[in-house]
Amino acid sequence: MVDATHISFPAKDRSYFSLLKKEIHQKLLELGMETSRVSEVDIIVAELTSNLFKYADEGEILFGNFTENGIPYVELISLDKGPGMMRTSRMLQDGITTGSSLGMGLGSIKRLSDTFDIYSQVGWGTIILSRIYLGSKPSKENKFIIRPLVVSKPGEKVSGDGFICRLYNDGFKVMLGDGLGHGPEANKAVNEAAGIFKVYPRSSPTETLRFVHNSIKKTRGMVANITQYDSTNKEWVSSGIGNIAGKWIGPVSSKNQMSYNGIVGHNIPNTMNDQRYSSSEYNQLVLCSDGITTRWEISKYPGILKNDLSILCAAIYKDHARRTDDMSVIVIKVE
Repeated sequence: MVDATHISFPAKDRSYFSLLKKEIHQKLLELGMETSRVSEVDIIVAELTSNLFKYADEGEILFGNFTENGIPYVELISLDKGPGMMRTSRMLQDGITTGSSLGMGLGSIKRLSDTFDIYSQVGWGTIILSRIYLGSKPSKENKFIIRPLVVSKPGEKVSGDGFICRLYNDGFKVMLGDGLGHGPEANKAVNEAAGIFKVYPRSSPTETLRFVHNSIKKTRGMVANITQYDSTNKEWVSSGIGNIAGKWIGPVSSKNQMSYNGIVGHNIPNTMNDQRYSSSEYNQLVLCSDGITTRWEISKYPGILKNDLSILCAAIYKDHARRTDDMSVIVIKVE
């Protein structure tokens, strides 16, 4: 089922921390994580909430579970609008603190995580990423990385946004869909589209969108972007209908994706063409549903392209989530 990739846990009130820890602990057990490893993740969650209570404003923890090269893993992302840090590398050293604690928190989180990353700006806040695998961390380095962040509208049990990816020997094809509105009917529309996307023979994004359009006419419809990457030709091919925002990012410039007006499943243009980009010019793509405001610029996050892609997802979500709809940020990077 295509649904939210992350669950949002507000961490603004200390009285809620114990419930937050219990919910995450239970999810780890349901995923089959070993008891000893669960205890270590409990420590990570405790340190994250402790930092949010001591130093942060408007804290939030995102929890998601995924699979990479066949190995399941969980992802914890802590984000806040606190004072931020000037030198994050120094704060990772044991005994270094800006408060009255022993200064062991960030160092402990890093040691207990299979993947750890942090991004911070003074006056802006901090994002901390902890990724823990249910098994050995994959050693194989993929030639492309895809990190999704999909969060349901607050109060909803399912997401009307959905992300799906198909892998090929020479690349991949992805779809980000946003069912009209939110809730179960929006979720149904995007899941029907995802089912078609999974089985439709390999074809161009535009042709795939046309086929999906004809297949989901009994639903409320959706807006969508489909993008594929050909590693042999080093080329992106993309097509979008409706307000899924796309931004291509390269070493020296960025470019916004142009989408066609319409609603997949209801009305789409008679004439549509794929858009093509060389990966030597643009090696990253960011896709956002309309639950994210469009006025974000990569220049506001100095140095962030050196971080894990989930950090960029979280930074855009942190600053631009509307919180009145389902919210999606997908970041893709190729060599």
